[in-house]
Amino acid sequence: MEQLAVIGIDLAKSVIQIHGSDSRGKCLIRKKLRRNQLLPFIAKLPRCLVGMEACGGSHYWAREIKQLGHDVKLIPPQFVKPYVKTNKTDAADAEAICEAVGRPTMRFVPIKGPEQQAVLLLHREREGLIKERTAVINRIRSSFSEFGVAIPAGPKRLRQWLSDSYGDVENNLPATLNRLIFRMVDRLNYIESEIFDLDKEINDQNKSDERCKRLIEIPGVGRLAASAIVASVGDAKEFRSGREFAAWLGLVPRQHSSGGKQNLQGISKRGDAYIRKMLIHGARAVIRHMNRNNAPVDWLEDLMKRRHHNVVIVAMANKLARTVWALLSKAQSYKKYEDTVVA
Repeated sequence: MEQLAVIGIDLAKSVIQIHGSDSRGKCLIRKKLRRNQLLPFIAKLPRCLVGMEACGGSHYWAREIKQLGHDVKLIPPQFVKPYVKTNKTDAADAEAICEAVGRPTMRFVPIKGPEQQAVLLLHREREGLIKERTAVINRIRSSFSEFGVAIPAGPKRLRQWLSDSYGDVENNLPATLNRLIFRMVDRLNYIESEIFDLDKEINDQNKSDERCKRLIEIPGVGRLAASAIVASVGDAKEFRSGREFAAWLGLVPRQHSSGGKQNLQGISKRGDAYIRKMLIHGARAVIRHMNRNNAPVDWLEDLMKRRHHNVVIVAMANKLARTVWALLSKAQSYKKYEDTVVA
């Protein structure tokens, strides 16, 4: 009698498709369920390998199904697509997931815990508020520009102008515009207060997490990058090396080689764009403040003499990623790691 071995689950908002097969790939289950039916159905099945695409809500389902005794794996969506044999349907996607999860060379996404997800949502909300603040500032500046008033760019310079110079032109502007400006400034104040509260919560989280404290010691890794990395990575030992961690962040060259000829292009930009952006900003800050007295390493000075400035920044960001992996995987401080490298 065939024994169920692998299950592929195609998640959705309301309807969830399941495809189950034995160890030889023979289809045993092909079923469509509502969300509230999924866990009771899975609980009745024998222990098996369960695969899902890493998408919205997948980490929650992975934790719940894992508690039922199953071995759960999350697959990046781009690695599932090659296994879809026909047109895109829920049933075809579930079958593709079922086939992909059993591949011995497949790469999986580590399952995040509730606290990890909550911290990442803090960062996502903060990033959204930053964009909203920029949009409000641009609307304020464009509103003044319609009446021939030039406003300096940036939140700090805008506030300084509103405090020092707005009174000089206020009486020359229509009352309707002034009321509109007051409303937009109130909205800007509210957004900045929300950003301040989120920053405080992220800072408190950094102070209570030893891993964040270690990462902040690294020149070029700030409080936001440390918090986001710890929340995203979880266990750094999931990566075999710092090189693999840097590749996961998309900080390595994209390769398009054929016929024995190696062709390296720009960075792959795979993985978490938010963390990659933070590390590149950190690398840019390190290089900006570098001089003969505090040059981090000789190789960085040599590289700056022969390569483009942006290439040097990415190389430094790659180095930061490897250092981050070393500190997290070995649970040691930056000073101790630096002494080890020098020795």
